[in-house]
Amino acid sequence: MVNILSAETALKFVKFGVVGFSGVIVDFGFTYLFKEKFKVQKYIANAIGFTIAASSNYYLNRIWTFRSNNPEIALEYGRFLGIALIGLLINTLVIYLLVSKTKTNFYLAKLVAICIVTIWNFLINLNYTFVI
Repeated sequence: MVNILSAETALKFVKFGVVGFSGVIVDFGFTYLFKEKFKVQKYIANAIGFTIAASSNYYLNRIWTFRSNNPEIALEYGRFLGIALIGLLINTLVIYLLVSKTKTNFYLAKLVAICIVTIWNFLINLNYTFVI
């Protein structure tokens, strides 16, 4: 298990955050496009945005954050997406609870969910996907 309190891990978390921020833009952009323009149901639009963002995040995290040289890209990508899918379940649950139980604005709930899932994704990817 990686030491999560080291300076190296802190730097990776910052990079992961930068990549994640780009993912937020991709996620919100595609979610908005599908929900508002194509009139796709909001949770389906959320899943589409989340999945496209997860794919772009994998690529950027592989080459920049974790500098992975793993030749088994398909396995690594599969692990990353599997973790992202669990993250999607967490994301959707948080959005559902905030929107339905507290009447929080959908996009604010989505932002809260992204923050929670970012911590999940970083810790699991650090210790499972990109372990050398």
